[in-house]
Amino acid sequence: MMKGLNKNLHLNFDRKLVPTRSGYGDALVELGRSKKIMVLCADLTDSTKVNKFAKKYPKQFVEMGVAEQNLVTVASGLAAVGKIPFASSYAAFCPGRCWEQIRTTICYNDQNVKIIGAHAGVSVGPDGATHQMLEDIGIMRTLPNMVVVVPADYEQTKKATKAIAKFKGPCYMRFARSASAQMTTSKTPFKIGKAQVLKNGTDIALIAAGPVVAECMQAAEDLEEKGINVMVINSHTIKPLDKKTILMAAKKCKKIITVEEGQITGGLGGAVAEFLSENYPVLVKRIGMKDRFGESGEPAELLKKFGFSAGHVVKEALKMCR
Repeated sequence: MMKGLNKNLHLNFDRKLVPTRSGYGDALVELGRSKKIMVLCADLTDSTKVNKFAKKYPKQFVEMGVAEQNLVTVASGLAAVGKIPFASSYAAFCPGRCWEQIRTTICYNDQNVKIIGAHAGVSVGPDGATHQMLEDIGIMRTLPNMVVVVPADYEQTKKATKAIAKFKGPCYMRFARSASAQMTTSKTPFKIGKAQVLKNGTDIALIAAGPVVAECMQAAEDLEEKGINVMVINSHTIKPLDKKTILMAAKKCKKIITVEEGQITGGLGGAVAEFLSENYPVLVKRIGMKDRFGESGEPAELLKKFGFSAGHVVKEALKMCR
């Protein structure tokens, strides 16, 4: 067991690989008992893991075809008459292809729509740059009324899906394609807007969102062996940002590294830097995609090439702690 783990979170860092998207699909099946829940998809039923829901609740499922603008607009209409719609597609296409419709028909009207962006990040792998959505966090967190959630693993994706279903208002949730390490369990609590301190530390804080949280946990373990005491925070909600927890980390550690599988501009790192620069300036290093597109390759290879791996986090942390 790693030193400093938060026992209150009932963590189980066993490195078991499970796709986060499966957590979304399994949660929907449980939520489907309520007739208010509607699921819409843009011809990606199997890939977004809504196939189980479609089979069990065919009257609550709508296949929209390859028409993402229509997908979110119909979802907005369903929300207007009291339904709780989940609009599901690849993040490259939704919100990528239909951002204006999300802005005008959902956010401007504050409609209770849940927008699901699957296959986000470079870990999409062989599908390449066109499908590796890296800009979604930035473009979605700028929208008024929009909540942005990036769960870390399968169990957390299940909980996040149920949480945004209960939350009244527009929500965006993104998750990856490939299987990733598991850290949380069915007993680990989840609350929108409440970051989780997975591991306590005093020398440096690693703040991450999505499957790369596992890379940060591995980095923390490696750094502990080098005598560096590391705090790890899972900032699964990027908007609203858990300012209280971020401020605590800044005051306690004085040095922060943010890690996200997306563009370095406008994402989690940007949100953390913006908040701290105005409230408690400390040294912040942002790890993210540096103003370029991804490329085809195996997920692990791409994470390493673009600097999202545990080894890269360790390297950057050592520089800051010297």
